[in-house]
Amino acid sequence: MTNTSRTLEELRRSGFKCGMVERYNQYTKQRHDLFGIIDIIAIKEHEIWGVQSCGSSFAEHKKKMLASDMALKWLDAGGQLLLMGWRKIKKKRGGKAMVFRPREYLFTFNDWREE
Repeated sequence: MTNTSRTLEELRRSGFKCGMVERYNQYTKQRHDLFGIIDIIAIKEHEIWGVQSCGSSFAEHKKKMLASDMALKWLDAGGQLLLMGWRKIKKKRGGKAMVFRPREYLFTFNDWREE
């Protein structure tokens, strides 16, 4: 299961209707996010969320989003912007079984004021 499919499953479990907007270019063999920052659009009631999904490179993705002018435009238009990273952690302390758990960061305008 990919990080994006884990994110879709988690969002749907929370009541969102979701669609992938990341696309794959077969010629360059690269993935392209919507506006360079969004993999998934999620809608629920009166909310629209742009979601970036990643694995262990959480800090790199957060920096990428903070460097994007489109992230601010997305927030200014009324959308929410969420970074959801997945990591494997122990199911219980001292045990050997591992499970994937999400790490989430919801961006606000204050994230750009602090820079």
